[in-house]
Amino acid sequence: MSGHPSQPGRSAGASKWLVALTVMLPTLIEIIDTSIVNVSLDHIRGSMSAGIDEATWAISAYLVSNAIVIPMAGWLSRLMGRRRYLITSISVFTVSSFLCGSAWSLQSLIFFRILQGIGGGGLVPVSQSILLEAFPREEHGTAMAIFGIGAMFGPIAGPMLGGWITDNWSWRWIFYINIPIGIISIILNMIVIRDPSYMKKTEMKIDYWGLALLALGLGSLQFVLDKGQREDWLASPLIVTFSLVALISLILLVINELYSDHPVINLRLFKDKTFASGTMVMFFVFFNLFSSIVLLPIYVQSLMGYTAYHAGMVLGPGGLATLVAMPVIGKLAGRVNPKRILTAGVLVCALTTYMMSRFNLQADFWTFVWPRVTLGLGMGLSFIPLTMLTLSHIPRERMTEATSMYNLLRNMGGSVGIAFATTMVARRAQFHQSRLVEHLTPFDPAYVIAKHKAEAIYTAKGVSASAVDGGIYRELVRQANMLAFVDTFLIVSMMMLSILPVVLMMKRAKR
Repeated sequence: MSGHPSQPGRSAGASKWLVALTVMLPTLIEIIDTSIVNVSLDHIRGSMSAGIDEATWAISAYLVSNAIVIPMAGWLSRLMGRRRYLITSISVFTVSSFLCGSAWSLQSLIFFRILQGIGGGGLVPVSQSILLEAFPREEHGTAMAIFGIGAMFGPIAGPMLGGWITDNWSWRWIFYINIPIGIISIILNMIVIRDPSYMKKTEMKIDYWGLALLALGLGSLQFVLDKGQREDWLASPLIVTFSLVALISLILLVINELYSDHPVINLRLFKDKTFASGTMVMFFVFFNLFSSIVLLPIYVQSLMGYTAYHAGMVLGPGGLATLVAMPVIGKLAGRVNPKRILTAGVLVCALTTYMMSRFNLQADFWTFVWPRVTLGLGMGLSFIPLTMLTLSHIPRERMTEATSMYNLLRNMGGSVGIAFATTMVARRAQFHQSRLVEHLTPFDPAYVIAKHKAEAIYTAKGVSASAVDGGIYRELVRQANMLAFVDTFLIVSMMMLSILPVVLMMKRAKR
């Protein structure tokens, strides 16, 4: 059946595995490029004589343009024909990668990163929809295991690959390396992929208002999430302005799209309760994932004194656990009710972040590794059955539109999770510091006794006793930060657990 010429999304004689390779190759490099620049930022900043705040625009520019294009992928596929749009996206991504590597100034790099985000934005949802079409419904678990491995491997491989390339070659090669892969992908897509009848180019009126509001709303929202904590949120007039623009634009977008004959994004898909529930669950799954994997390395580096290498070693085994779990869960999801697997996945993810909320400053290496491994297993249990359930009632001709919205919520969940976690840690650290300071008083017997002991130790080592106050304050800040991390992990765990009733409302996938 895999080579049947009538199977949608592929040319006659092309196997489903060849289709999987063809669509996952460009998708993987696109996902890697969302994080590969992070570790090279210092090198980019140094070579272009830019400040750190200016250099981070090389990351933000890509994320903003990517976020705008993702929900438009279904509409663009209908407008251009899906195969033509896919090949065009890979071409834009490849050419802009060359331009990023050749950038002569920070401004030119930011502009080319915007182009790269535009080219890469449609790759993930279009690839996912083609995979679901190429594999029969009973093998959708296997298809999503392939997709999930790429989606999970990218954020793991990106920083490691970027660091190695930057240290051994140059930061420019993190972009140049995309060029041969992009050329191979274009050739494979031209040979292997064919449009089914319902994804051919369609003549339709362009919804200019929808396009403008979508770009303005999602672009502003992504900017706020990316820069909010650094600018102190609503204390910054810039963040307030962009927040208002995002809110007004998105409200007007919803109104416009509901009454448009040819909407840029199909909001009517959310009438399907399982799809609406699934996108909500996906938002919180990636909220949980990204908030925890961002906080964990910060915790071990800033509070435990780990090097960047050892922080990477804490995260690495969790990624491997996901890669190992994905194929197993993919096979299992076709035989067991995916709702049961998803329920187990949500519980495991919630348990994992609860385990992280039990961290303390005496924890050893494996105390940090095992929760990350468990989270990797939880992601494997969650991602595949959630995707199967969410998209199970969507007709083939609407699949690309559905995967566009699904992946938008996935990305937004990660962005909101990072913004929430970093803000919560900063706020709770201030709270705990103010509370702990209350005990540093001559009227607190425990503090007086501890200070006298510390002074004796300092004097015995030949250090001035006056240095004791500085040491106590540094330890107080460390303790306050530890408590802030603990609070944040606990809140994220409770939020993950709260989504469980929504999982139970989802309908089982159609056979």
